[in-house]
Amino acid sequence: MQSNDEQLLGQSPQQLIASLPARVSSALFEQAQRRPEAAAVSDHLGRGLNYQQLAAVVQQTAEKLTTQGVCRGDRVLLINENCVPVLVLILALSELGAWPVVVNARMAAAEIDRIRSHCQPRLALYLMDSQAAAAQWQTLQSASVGSDCMLNVVGGEVACRTYETQRLPQDQQLSDQGVFTLIYTTGTTGDPKGVMLTHRNVLYVAAVSGALRGLSADDRVYLVLPVSHIFGLSAVFLASIYAGAELIVADRFDPAQAMQTMRERQVSGIFGVPAMFARLADHARSTGISGADLPALRFMYSGGAPLDPAIKLKTEKLFSLPLLNGYGMTESGPTICQVRYNEPLDNCSVGRPLPGMEIRLLGPDGKPVADGEVGELHIRGPNIMLGYYHNPQATAAVLDADGFLNTGDLVKLDERGNVHIAGRSKELIIHSGFNVYPPEVEGVISAHPQVLLCAVIGREAEGNEMVVAYVQLAGGSDLDEETLQTWLKPRLTAYKRPSQIIFMDPLPTAPSGKVLKHKLQSAAR
Repeated sequence: MQSNDEQLLGQSPQQLIASLPARVSSALFEQAQRRPEAAAVSDHLGRGLNYQQLAAVVQQTAEKLTTQGVCRGDRVLLINENCVPVLVLILALSELGAWPVVVNARMAAAEIDRIRSHCQPRLALYLMDSQAAAAQWQTLQSASVGSDCMLNVVGGEVACRTYETQRLPQDQQLSDQGVFTLIYTTGTTGDPKGVMLTHRNVLYVAAVSGALRGLSADDRVYLVLPVSHIFGLSAVFLASIYAGAELIVADRFDPAQAMQTMRERQVSGIFGVPAMFARLADHARSTGISGADLPALRFMYSGGAPLDPAIKLKTEKLFSLPLLNGYGMTESGPTICQVRYNEPLDNCSVGRPLPGMEIRLLGPDGKPVADGEVGELHIRGPNIMLGYYHNPQATAAVLDADGFLNTGDLVKLDERGNVHIAGRSKELIIHSGFNVYPPEVEGVISAHPQVLLCAVIGREAEGNEMVVAYVQLAGGSDLDEETLQTWLKPRLTAYKRPSQIIFMDPLPTAPSGKVLKHKLQSAAR
C-alpha cells in the first residue's frame, strides 16, 4: 500500500529521483514541449513570456553568454533584484554548465566585493532594471577599469564586466560532479561561505517539495522572495518551473502592493518568511482590508525563519487558510521538512522530513537522544550540498564521513514524526543554569497584539548569560518596556523573561526578510 507521501509524489522517492532531468534548464525545455502556450513568467515591469518563448529566450541568452567567453565551470555573478531577465540568465547559465552566483543588489558593496573576490567570476552582470544594481555598477565603474559591455535580455539592460580569471582543474572536476550554483550564506556569524549545490540537489527539492505542496500547472505563484536566497531560487522559482506553474514576479516586498497584485493577478499561492506574513496582517489591520478585497489564495507557505504562533494565528484568521510551515537551510537546497498541504497542523511544527531523507537527533555526547527529547539534527539525502567552495575545512566541520550534515539546529520529534524546532545550538542561552530556547521566548513576545517582530539573543554577563529581546512594534503602537514586561510576567517562567527589551524599527534583516541576529549580537556587545 502506498504511503500518503507516495500518493502525493505519484511514485516512490527513488523513482522520482531517478527520473529527474540532468540539468535545471532541462525542466524548462520539457515544459516548453508539453505546454508551449501556457503562461510561464511575468514581472512588475510588464514583461511576460509563455513557456515556448521562455525556452527560446534562454537559448538565445546562452548564445550571448558564450560570445562573452562563458564556459562550463565558470562562475557568473548576477547582481540583481527579482525580474524576468535574472530568471532567464539563471536558466541560460544552467544550460551552459556555468554556475550562477546570484547576489541581491541591496547587499552592501563591501559584501559583494568579498563574494566576487572569493568566487573569481568570469563575468559580473548587473541587471540595470534594479536601481540598487545600477548604483552598484556606478560604484564599480568609478573604482576600477575593466572590460565592459551592455547586453540586452528580454528588453532589460544588463551591464557586463569581464574578468581574466584562471580556469582551475578542480572547478572543472566540480562541474563533473554536477555543480549548478553557488549560494553565499549570510551565516550566523556574518562570515559568508559559498554553498555548492548540484542540479540534482535543487531538482530534488523542486520536484518533491512542490508535489508535497500540491503545486501544479494550474497555479499562479507570487515570487517575491529574492532568487538570491535559496528559498526563492529552489523551492519557489525552480519548483514552479518544474510543475509548469505561472510565476508572478515582484522585485521587492510591499504589503499593499502584494495584496493588490495577488488579487488582480488571481494568485493562488504565496511563499514567504514569517516577517512578510506579519506585515500583511498588520497592513490589513491598519487599512481594514477584508472579504472580497483579499486575494483568493489556495495555499500559503512560511519558511526561512522560525514561525511564531501569533503570526500563524493572525495570518490564518485574515485569509481563512492554514499557514503551512517548512524548514531548511542553504546547505540542504533548502528544504528538509515541510507540512503537507493536505495535512495542515494547528501548531508551528515544520512537518515531517522530505521522503528520501534520513535524520538523526544527537545529544552533546554524539549519541542518539531518547524519544521526545531535544537533540541536534543531522541529515542525509539527495539535497545535501557538495560542500563549501574552496573551503574544505568548513565542509569537514559540518559534513561527516557518512554524508550526514550537521544542521546545528536543536529539534524534537512528536509521536507522528513531525519536527519541532527548539532553536540553534549556537543560539541556545544558558541563564542561571537553565536552557532558554530563543524561539519559545520570541513566540510569547510576538503574541502581544502590538508587537510586529521579535528576536531574542543571549548577552554575556558576569558568570551568566542574560536574555535580551529586540522588538519591532506594529504601526502606531506606543508600547513601552515596562508595560510589555508586565504582560510577559504571567506568560513566561522567570528565567526565560528578558532582562532587557530593546525597541528597534526596523530590525536588521537579510534581503530574504530573515532577521540577522549576528548584527543584534554585535550591537548587544
